[in-house]
Amino acid sequence: MTAPLLQVLNVSKSFGGMKVLDRVSLRVEGGSLTLLIGPNGSGKTTLLNIISGVLKPDSGRVFFKGLDITHLRPHERFRLGITRSFQTPRLFTSLSVTENLLVPLRDYAEERVLSMLLGNSWVAREALAARDAWKLLRATGLESHWSKRSSELSGGQSKLLEYARAVISNPELVLLDEPLAGVNYAVAREIVRRLVDLKEAGLGLLVVEHRLDLAMKHADYVYVLHQGRVISEGPPSKVVDDPRVAEAYLGGPGCSL
Repeated sequence: MTAPLLQVLNVSKSFGGMKVLDRVSLRVEGGSLTLLIGPNGSGKTTLLNIISGVLKPDSGRVFFKGLDITHLRPHERFRLGITRSFQTPRLFTSLSVTENLLVPLRDYAEERVLSMLLGNSWVAREALAARDAWKLLRATGLESHWSKRSSELSGGQSKLLEYARAVISNPELVLLDEPLAGVNYAVAREIVRRLVDLKEAGLGLLVVEHRLDLAMKHADYVYVLHQGRVISEGPPSKVVDDPRVAEAYLGGPGCSL
């Protein structure tokens, strides 16, 4: 049986005696969009931080394509094909839009040095990276802003650049923390369309999101966190009808998604 792209097994995490995650398990398949929802403070971002290697779990394991990555550092997970975007874009404000987009590829600097020493054409690789960056700028509608500093972008444009940075390295798994937060409906729809494109291209997506009107339509599977525990999971239609979700996430019985 083929291992899932991502598997989280019984992960727990506490801060100062407060348990933020309590034996959380989930899985993400390639070519799927998995939605992680729950009220504020339910542990969603903490779980993304553990999956991406920013935090270590107190107990439990994280597997990527069957490989135990629990103790790997973030850059090691990146090299395996895991990327991450943040709720608040973490851009280099002194760099241009294009330079920001190329930053994730600089992880391979030592490989470029080795290529030069061996006589290989690292210039061709640089040209390919620039071409890929331009394609993404066009795809996200940012091509006219290519030379601007990222600090000059609007909130929605910053979100699009954050998305582009997460996918330029051709990852297999993308973790997104509220990609639709703080943007208008038109930009949100554009981001969702791009996420669907990634899914259809075979990538696995784990998305934390509160704007369920858009996200639920395209999710293949949903996990609901409440007080650090998974209280419901399944296809969107099943989760929508779960009274535990209405009570914990939406404020009480009788609410609807």
